[in-house]
Amino acid sequence: RWSVTEIEEFWRTIWDYFHVISDAEPGEVLPERVMPGANWFPGTKLNYAEHIFRGKGDDEIAVRYASELRPLSELRWGELREQVAAVREGLQALGVTQGDRVVGYLPNGPEALIAFLATASLGAIWSSCSPDFGPGSVVDRFAQIEPKVLFCVDGYRYGGKDFDRLETVAAVAAQMPSLERIVVFPYLSASPDLSRLEQDPKVAEPVTWEQLSDLGSGAELAFERVPFDHPLWVLYSSGTTGLPKAIVQGHGGILLEQLKKGNLHLDTHPDDRVFWFTTTGWMMWNFLVGVLLTPASIILYDGNPGTPDMGVLWDLAEQTGMTSFGTGAAYIAACMKAGVEPSEGRDLSRLRSVGSTGSPLSPEGFQWVYDHVGQD
Repeated sequence: RWSVTEIEEFWRTIWDYFHVISDAEPGEVLPERVMPGANWFPGTKLNYAEHIFRGKGDDEIAVRYASELRPLSELRWGELREQVAAVREGLQALGVTQGDRVVGYLPNGPEALIAFLATASLGAIWSSCSPDFGPGSVVDRFAQIEPKVLFCVDGYRYGGKDFDRLETVAAVAAQMPSLERIVVFPYLSASPDLSRLEQDPKVAEPVTWEQLSDLGSGAELAFERVPFDHPLWVLYSSGTTGLPKAIVQGHGGILLEQLKKGNLHLDTHPDDRVFWFTTTGWMMWNFLVGVLLTPASIILYDGNPGTPDMGVLWDLAEQTGMTSFGTGAAYIAACMKAGVEPSEGRDLSRLRSVGSTGSPLSPEGFQWVYDHVGQD
């Protein structure tokens, strides 16, 4: 009740409790309660990505990740810092500055996270969708925000099948006149044929992820502090009624919301390992990235949750020592239908919570979790 009646006091308390880093101490929290037009924490300047890296030891694990193409691997905070710094410097070399838009047509792996954090550290604006989107769906989203740089993969694997994406990328680029550079991460092939990206004369030759990183090799990670409401990323509605509608979230607003969500709602602790089954085109990806604002690490997975069988994500839970398993209601319903027994033959003793989002979870779905995953 206090959080919704004493709005200014509540959010100032969140700011103070989590020691938000800003160029200036906030004066008024919310000068006027109006919508639209609410102006939160006026006069403050901060950077979302700076808070992600704050207080993290180089040797601590930040991310565990796996996919149908990759075995389970991990990324430590020191490595993440180094790679984000290199990509940040590379983006600067490509001419990206504060307020420019950078987009990712990427699977849910560490590259999407690194590209986002590098973009955010510059005060540039991020948006992403997954590589299973067709060219029309990608253009419907990205063309609205006029991106300068596009990150993409040459292809991806789903359900045991490989899907080439270079022709799709070429089709997308042809319909986005604002685009100046394409950065390709070789995911399916070690050396994809980039000449297949038939370029508009206005777009410079594509570069590989390695070439971009080499431009900034050895750089120190820095953060451009921006006004509280400066856009951080753009998400989209589903597009069921007309074009997908852009949803803009700012550095300060989403920082405070995710500090609250990750630390208080999720109750994360230093040894927690949080997973959500998502793609880069769903807002749960942005939610999962925000868990890095807490002492916990995150787990990323890219692929079909039914390949080689419906137990693959529960196997991942055991292998990673997952403490929070997040998914959509449809996945739980599919596990029920397939007769999956998550706790049989697997050690899920570290698993503390199961989260479901997307469509509403049926009462039977809730009960299935208690009966087949764990009463606790």
